Amino acid sequence: EFPELQGIMGRYYAEEADGLSEDIAFAIEDHYRPRFSGDALPRNEIGLYVALADKLETLVGLFGIGQQPTGDKDPFALRRHALGVLRIIVENDLALDLNEVLAATVKVFGPLITDPASELENFMFDRFAGYLKDGIYTPTEIDAVLSQRPQRLADVPKRIKAVHEFATLPQAQALAAANKRIGNILKKADKAEIPSEPRHALFSEPAEKAMYSAMFPAIQAAKLDFDKGNYSDSLKHFAQLREKVDAFFESVMVNDEDKDKRNNRLALLATLHREMNRVADLSKLAV
Repeated sequence: EFPELQGIMGRYYAEEADGLSEDIAFAIEDHYRPRFSGDALPRNEIGLYVALADKLETLVGLFGIGQQPTGDKDPFALRRHALGVLRIIVENDLALDLNEVLAATVKVFGPLITDPASELENFMFDRFAGYLKDGIYTPTEIDAVLSQRPQRLADVPKRIKAVHEFATLPQAQALAAANKRIGNILKKADKAEIPSEPRHALFSEPAEKAMYSAMFPAIQAAKLDFDKGNYSDSLKHFAQLREKVDAFFESVMVNDEDKDKRNNRLALLATLHREMNRVADLSKLAV
């Protein structure tokens, strides 16, 4: 008769009647949290993981039997559960990958459900976008990161902060435009013919040689910072390439009649595109 006491009485019974530890008693109360937007998260590690498991089980189980929210109807409060999962992982900086926790939860149900991981991932990232829009970052900066579907959710705010800082650099707009241009070129290319790495011996124009020589030290430095989680520094390494990239597009014909030259130039652009977009899809920043 008193739903507002859900969990609270469980804590009292655990402590007073069963003599359980304070950690377990608080976890019994807190595993329902967060119950609404802005609600506190569980206050200890046991509560965090029980709350996380409870919400993941609910999401995967109901999605797995086709009970997704439709329109404004959400009878099982799955949007709230999804936001709870995101908040628990992000605000506690938990080193968890979304695809791994969803796969682990699906495994618990076995053949009782249809695997909903792909659909549920889309649902989670839609909720994530709404959660992040309450901060100081623009929808474009948020989309640049979320469009890459980073699975380590706790890293997402750090990536968005890095994109926000990159966007203030004087080279940012030119590089974002170049990134978008490269993406459009690669969409039209036959990916099966593009080598995995460019070959220096096939370069003939000074501008492509100069871009190649400048790219790889920047890429190596960016990778080191990326692996350490220094996303701002990782992006800043590419700012120094602006002049070389501009010069390349001004003086080099990518679609050369010589097939080997053409594919080698496409490999050069594909490598730059892949490495520039490790943190976020920078083409989203192009005005």
